[in-house]
Order: sequence, then structure tokens, then C-alpha cells
Amino acid sequence: MARKSGLGKGLDALIPRSDSRLATQGIALISVDNITPNPRQPRARFDPEELQELAASILEHGVIQPLVVTESDQPEKFVLIAGERRWMAARQAGLRKVPVILREASDQQLVELALVENVQRADLNPLEAAEAFRQLSQDFGLSHEEISDRVGKSRAAITNTLRLLNLSESVKTALIEEKISEGHARTLLSLPTEQAQSTVLETILKKDLNVRQTEELVRNLTDQTPQSPARPEIIPELRALEERLRSHLGTRVSLNRRRKGGTLVIHFYSDEELDALVDKLLGEME
Repeated sequence: MARKSGLGKGLDALIPRSDSRLATQGIALISVDNITPNPRQPRARFDPEELQELAASILEHGVIQPLVVTESDQPEKFVLIAGERRWMAARQAGLRKVPVILREASDQQLVELALVENVQRADLNPLEAAEAFRQLSQDFGLSHEEISDRVGKSRAAITNTLRLLNLSESVKTALIEEKISEGHARTLLSLPTEQAQSTVLETILKKDLNVRQTEELVRNLTDQTPQSPARPEIIPELRALEERLRSHLGTRVSLNRRRKGGTLVIHFYSDEELDALVDKLLGEME
């Protein structure tokens, strides 16, 4: 049965007609100086060139899509729920007022709605998404399944994205600066220490390794650790099967063939990831 995507609601998720105070009044114009950014905004980076282009468009055509705001603790002051890039560009364009729709929102909803808007537009880098998921999980006590329902992503995707917060700082920086892909970063999570991650990162950048080459490098390094017994050479057909399982499950998989039978080892790195793997495996068997 297909998962119902929270993102499919579109702006209805951001501007429900039933609880917006201005629903009967339409769109209001308020001063840009009376609006402050969403303190729970997951997006941390805004491209200056894109902001300049949007400011030029706003100067020519105005703000076509209203911002969504909620009242702050101070009278006549508002906090952004959605539309921070439009607000920044409007200020850059010299606008004194912008169109808004007012709605009530808790701190948790400030995270959820800003996250939904950014995910819809694919504006977040993986670490920004991971930090937003962390807030929902740790600050508001939502399970990975509940986060999944709210943002329209699979539970495994939520868990795997959260794991990116365990990367070394150098790897995080490389991911943010798009020197490596999310696939590279996930592969580096298999290494036992942050120092090992940073060392392999240097090799990736120096040799311009793709994700598959990085997986091979990491596999060779982890298979050669003293804690693990020497692994016999695996025939190409089994190696290919191991690669398929690793790609499908999104985690490290070890396939060992013996004279009769063998072992299939699926690695996990947290209780949440174990739950996601169990759901995926049992769900496909049922």
C-alpha cells in the first residue's frame, strides 16, 4: 500500500483555511521590518546570486506568493513560517511591505512547516534536512515514523538522513560545499572513527573517486581491520549480489559463501536503523 505523502497537501499544509485568522480577510500587507526569520528554519544557506535574481524579479513583478507568518510575543511583530527567501529578496529589492497570510503555529509546527516548504522545493542540503529531523526527534519527541508521515519520506530515509549528523566535521563541510555527494557521505559512515572518515575523504578528493570506487575503498579498509578475520576472496557473482543488497538496503552487507551454505550479515548503526531494516525486510516478505 503506497504511503500517503505529507508533501502532497502542498500549500494546504501551510495555509489551512480552517484555522487561518485572516482566512475571511484574505491577504494582508505588513511591514518587512515587523517580520523576523523563523528561528527553527532548517535552511542555513541562501545563494547570494539567486537572491539577487529573485530581488530583481520582485522589483519588477512584486511578491506573487504571500509569505506565511505567525504572531510573535511582541505586539504587531510576526515570525516567518514559510517564505524566508522571498522576505530577504523583498528587503533587498527595497519593498516596505509584503503580502502575508497569518496562521497560528507552535514551535514544533514552525519546524514542520518550514521543513515541508523546503523539501517541496528541494532547497535543503542533506545536513540541513538531518538537523530539522533531529529537532523534531529530540526537541519534540517525534518518532522516525511520525516524522516520516509529516514530511512524506520513508522511515528508512529519515533514519539514514539523521545518520549524516555522525559524520566528521571535514566530511560535513565537503558535503555542504558539494565536493562530495550524499552517496559518498553515507559510505564514509561505515568507517569506525571520524579520523578514518577524514582520511578517506582526502583520498576521494585527491583521486576524484566516484561513489562505487569509494565503496570499494571503504570495504577494503574495513575488511582489513584487525578485529575482523581475513575474508576469503568472493567470486564476482556473489560480489555483485552483495552490491545489490547493499544498494537496496542502504547499509553495509557482507555475504560469505562456505562449502555448504554461508552467512549474510546486514550491518546497522542504531536502533532506529534496525527498525527500518526490519520493516523493509518483513514488509517485502508479507
